[in-house]
Amino acid sequence: MSSSLDKLKALTSRLEDKLEQKEKAQPVVSPLKEVVKSVKEKPVQKPVTKPVKDLKISSDTVREENTIRVKQLYEKLKIFEKSPDINKIFIYKAMNLSGIGLKEDDFGQVREGKYIQIIAITYEPDKNGKKKAKNISLGYFGKAETLDATLKNEIIEFVLRWRYEKAFQNVAHYKDLISKVETPSNALF
Repeated sequence: MSSSLDKLKALTSRLEDKLEQKEKAQPVVSPLKEVVKSVKEKPVQKPVTKPVKDLKISSDTVREENTIRVKQLYEKLKIFEKSPDINKIFIYKAMNLSGIGLKEDDFGQVREGKYIQIIAITYEPDKNGKKKAKNISLGYFGKAETLDATLKNEIIEFVLRWRYEKAFQNVAHYKDLISKVETPSNALF
């Protein structure tokens, strides 16, 4: 969550910088006669832009393809044995792998001597009412040394596609919230 917040802050900062640069780069307005003359000589052409509608269709297609593949891997990796309802796997807050690296510096590397598991992470209240992280194994695949390369790739793909779908769900949630906010007329978008 903090990395998403950091990315949002960085994006906001870049937007503010660009607005500031745009304001500084505003040309000095020439006399009215010259402006009218230049408009008559060179009519303004409307820039070709891709409608937002097409972008939505494209992202919906990507999401649909991702969802189909998640379901295929859910069946193939037998995640249904631990979580019979596929929709309930998205209530988890996060998903990770035990025994295989997912960071950029060790991506896909199997850790010798470790057991390979898909771990779902949820937060449940303890006896004092404090939220506490709880790890739930959704799939156990044996020792790292005996793991087939194809199976390893499918396990990694499942976790990454689960995260991708979770990101889509979060985006949809924030789009809904933003649509409820009144946007001032001088907003950027």
